[in-house]
Amino acid sequence: MSVEQLYRPFQDRFRAARMKLFVEHFNITNDTRIIDVGGTTQNWGYISQEPQVTICNLGIENEERGRFIFREADGTCLPFEDNSFDIAYSNSVIEHVGDWDAQRRFAAEIRRIAKSYYVQTPNRWFFVEPHFVAPVIHMLPRSMYRRLIPLFSAKYWMERPSSEDVDALFEEIRLLDRDEVKTLFPDAEFSEEKFLGMAKSFIAMRIADKAA
Repeated sequence: MSVEQLYRPFQDRFRAARMKLFVEHFNITNDTRIIDVGGTTQNWGYISQEPQVTICNLGIENEERGRFIFREADGTCLPFEDNSFDIAYSNSVIEHVGDWDAQRRFAAEIRRIAKSYYVQTPNRWFFVEPHFVAPVIHMLPRSMYRRLIPLFSAKYWMERPSSEDVDALFEEIRLLDRDEVKTLFPDAEFSEEKFLGMAKSFIAMRIADKAA
């Protein structure tokens, strides 16, 4: 069993609830035009509505499958004009794009590309780091954190990734705290997704009707 399989029921619970609120907040219909930056089709299976979704990601083929359009694109430099979509959507992606400068470019593209947006990202200070599934160690200095991954990471115990794969994931991830999310999305409504009384993740939303 992989850590993804172990984590899937927990993930399904939160993502289903998250998508329900997304539909309610943005009044999603089958005619809504959405760009999903860095995602897959998975989240769109949690809702009964069937919006038109353009999925942008690295390393994918440009193709169309029913209501889904797939485009290879970098989320920090999207090949679309301003306000090309009704909603820009991103779930647990901005923490993967690189350093703070890359995250700022990603946020600027999200805000540029659509009239409304929805961005979710894990809380840096939640007690479990979600990518390695490890408690607390991500709060330590990075050099110490990296050394402790083999001892405390459920992903490492279950999957035994190579040192190179661990290093690649470790270097890719930069978790955000509350103030950083607010800085990146200053025109957003801001909410927290709670678990055991703690903020598990942050959600930034700009809803065009409210912004008008």
